[in-house]
Amino acid sequence: MSTRRDDAMAALRDWSKPGRRADLLAAAWQAGETNVSALAEAARISRPTVYADLRSRGVDPDHRLKEDTMSAPVVIDGINGTSFEQVQEVIDRYAANHRGDDPAITGYIHQTTPVFFAVHRYNELRSLLAAEEHARRERDRALHLVETRWEALSTAANWLAAHHAYVVAVDDAHIAIDMWADRAADAAKPSGFTGDPMDDVIRIYKERILAEGHPPVEPLKTYGDNEARQLRAKLDQAHGRRTELAAQTLRHAQPATQ
Repeated sequence: MSTRRDDAMAALRDWSKPGRRADLLAAAWQAGETNVSALAEAARISRPTVYADLRSRGVDPDHRLKEDTMSAPVVIDGINGTSFEQVQEVIDRYAANHRGDDPAITGYIHQTTPVFFAVHRYNELRSLLAAEEHARRERDRALHLVETRWEALSTAANWLAAHHAYVVAVDDAHIAIDMWADRAADAAKPSGFTGDPMDDVIRIYKERILAEGHPPVEPLKTYGDNEARQLRAKLDQAHGRRTELAAQTLRHAQPATQ
């Protein structure tokens, strides 16, 4: 009968099977990570090896689908939600084409106002979520680099230089955690699109934004402070222990006093 331990050990051994790394690299690529340097760092291999592994799985690393960076704002009826002046220009153009038809102009104003608020809220939130996602990736990359730099100490020809690189990586990881926490807090503050389905802003979000294929967005459910605190504590605990080990190495490396 298979046990949990047996399953865990089988999965661990599976890592070393020929081709397993290539499968994982291809999966990461297809999930949207097309930065070869980031893949190489995560897998602890060289960039040429990444290219070779991807090609072995039918992936052309020279053909990158453009990632949705959420830089281009959603526009509805000529409105991207940047300013009320833009809405006024749209209304003025409509009024100029419907002179004398006050009911139509009034109706257009009532129709256009919630469009502005829906698009403004959507574009703002989507941009904040994109910034949080980017900061999260940088945070994880920085934390991974700490482990890589520490491992490199075991075989470093210039131990002091390698140790300094490790110390710098720890400092960079602290900065990356803090920056991510700030972006997470920003992405948790705005209003979302939950609430009364009869609300015009929510209705436009569903019928005009989501219906056109734009991805759904909602504020983060956490400000990130607890997760950031845990990450800092784990980083500091490991670094404290490693500092003690490094001190022992340094003591043996120093020449004995006469």
